[in-house]
This record gives sequence, structure tokens and C-alpha cells, in this order.
Amino acid sequence: MDVETVKKYLLSKPETILDFPFGKEVSVFKVKGKMFATLAIGKMGKGDEEGYQDWWMNLKCDPDEAAILRDIFPAVIPGYHMNKALWNTIILNGSIPNGEIERMIDNSFMLVVAKMPKKDQSSILLHL
Repeated sequence: MDVETVKKYLLSKPETILDFPFGKEVSVFKVKGKMFATLAIGKMGKGDEEGYQDWWMNLKCDPDEAAILRDIFPAVIPGYHMNKALWNTIILNGSIPNGEIERMIDNSFMLVVAKMPKKDQSSILLHL
């Protein structure tokens, strides 16, 4: 899944906005002010021998599922600069099926929504 497709999918979530609280290099996707994803060029801009740099996306995750995903996919690592029990970093290098990336995004979004007051949850869930 390429970065533009990922951005469109993230922004398609109800009441999602794009913010840059950590600077223009890190896109932060929020629902009702709560972060559910970040997107940036990988670790400190380091690339491979040809200078290619993968995009890295941080997503909230259930702790048990986070560990399982890390075992299944080499491109899923503990959340970079995040709580490593609750966040995964997904390296967008083409090795993870698009449907799985969408599922991880959906789960992150719903984990954040589930922690909101019922009134906020209702206004979001109406659009799903």
C-alpha cells in the first residue's frame, strides 16, 4: 500500500483530521482530538544503499495482538517513540497485504473511539 493510499484511507475515517504537532515531518491523524495514527519517513530518515526510505506508520493496538503481528510480519515492529505495549510501527515496504494494513488502521481507530465518552462515540459510529 503506497503512502498516498494510506493517507486517503486514514482520512476517510469519520471526523478524522490531519495535524502536525511534532513538526511538518510527522503527519498525525486524530479523531475528535485523539491520535490514532502517525505517518513519517522511517527512522531518522535513514534509507537503504540506494537512498530509498520507507514510510513508517504508528498504530494503536491491543497488546496481545501487537505481539502476534510482530511475530507474523517482519515489517511490524514495536511502536517507534511510542508505548511499545500499545503501539506498533508498520513499515510500508510492500510486504504487508493492503487488507491487513486497512484492518490494523480500523482497529487503531476503534480502540481510540472506544475510550471516548459515549456521546462522542455515538456521533462517530453513526458514520461507520
